[in-house]
Amino acid sequence: MSDDGLDAERFPTLTAHGRRMLDFMRDHPHAPVYRNRSGNRLLAHEVAAQRAYETEVAAATVGWEPGTLPDWVMPFVAETFATVPHYRALGSAPRRFGDIAPVSRADFAADVAQFVPDHVSLDRMMHFRTTGTTGHPLLIPSHPVVAARYAAFHKRALRRVGIVPAYGRGQVGVVLLGCQRQCFTYVSVSPAMDESGLAKINLHPDDWRDPDDRARYLDVLAPEIVAGDPISFAEYLTLPLKTRPRALISVSMLLLPGLRARLEERFGCPVLDIYSLNEVGPVGVFDPAAGGHVLLQPRLYVEILDTGEIAVTGGFNFCLPLLRYRTGDFGALAHGPAGPVLTGLSGRRPVRYRARGAWINNIDVTHALLPLPLPHFNVHQRSDAAIVLRLAPGGMPWADAARAALARLFGASVDVELLDADGKTLQYTSDLAGAHDG
Repeated sequence: MSDDGLDAERFPTLTAHGRRMLDFMRDHPHAPVYRNRSGNRLLAHEVAAQRAYETEVAAATVGWEPGTLPDWVMPFVAETFATVPHYRALGSAPRRFGDIAPVSRADFAADVAQFVPDHVSLDRMMHFRTTGTTGHPLLIPSHPVVAARYAAFHKRALRRVGIVPAYGRGQVGVVLLGCQRQCFTYVSVSPAMDESGLAKINLHPDDWRDPDDRARYLDVLAPEIVAGDPISFAEYLTLPLKTRPRALISVSMLLLPGLRARLEERFGCPVLDIYSLNEVGPVGVFDPAAGGHVLLQPRLYVEILDTGEIAVTGGFNFCLPLLRYRTGDFGALAHGPAGPVLTGLSGRRPVRYRARGAWINNIDVTHALLPLPLPHFNVHQRSDAAIVLRLAPGGMPWADAARAALARLFGASVDVELLDADGKTLQYTSDLAGAHDG
């Protein structure tokens, strides 16, 4: 049942229709064990602003001429240097964009508060933790309005394949899938879509009273859109579902062509591979005809550094304006009829591990190590299934605790080695057959 007091805080505009939707998703006899509570936290004027923002993003042109900067970039640079402590301490903004020193996840991890503009109020600021692939745990500052804006770019991507979401009151619009031993799960409603339902569920059997309830519950919800990552979609394929979504959206990891083809054949709908980062949001959507990921954000400038690394400027998170932020991913940038396109994108391949005779998600490895203050690390599984933990020098004081945590997870001994790496470190690697299959 709903918690009236907390629901009023999480859902400021909640109506009786929305409350019925929350109760339906939470209390259904086939529902999973929801581990958490969350809500949109949008005020009435912010709901109206979200609808206007989605309309603006849908109509916007994304792009710039090769060798030039978008008109908004240098004014954005000036504002960021004037209002963000990290940049204000550097003095006046450089006259040349290329003279701005790029920043990385490590800079944010050291003191992300220095990158939050002075004028952003702390009253309604949120944050979420991300571990990424580089071994730098990070708290991302955000806001309810920022969280809501993700939908605008997902809808823009869907329109590219001819889908305009139509879910509304009394319907479940979106289900977000995870498949890991520990997963943040909740139900919510989308006020900009007339309080349609949204659920984040974990397909791992431990979150269900009966594993067969997974298919039963998804069929009852009958969501219009299902989002997940390649690992959760691989599990989704195994369920005897009777309903089909209108589209699948894959985020967080590279979606391999074989899995994409299996999903399209099984569900008879478009499968969108969106390149998205927690620090940036949705960056681009893969378009085979364009030869890569077509950019989605009208106020995000993407460049390729001399090293081949992707750097971004701008973004829609006003709590964390970005100036030449190094993403840790690599690729090239082409210009075509669809606008700028990221090609040859690399850096986000999913990895599975064998533990106690079964496959586990690489996120389960993250959870095992999360309590430890490790800077850079790499967990590698050899072809004989042996586990090697590689730690940067700063992490060696916690080597015994990290070895013990992984030994409990894998049920086997773990070797520890020194990690010698600069910049991006792939946390998850494996030589084991099947580790990269979706």
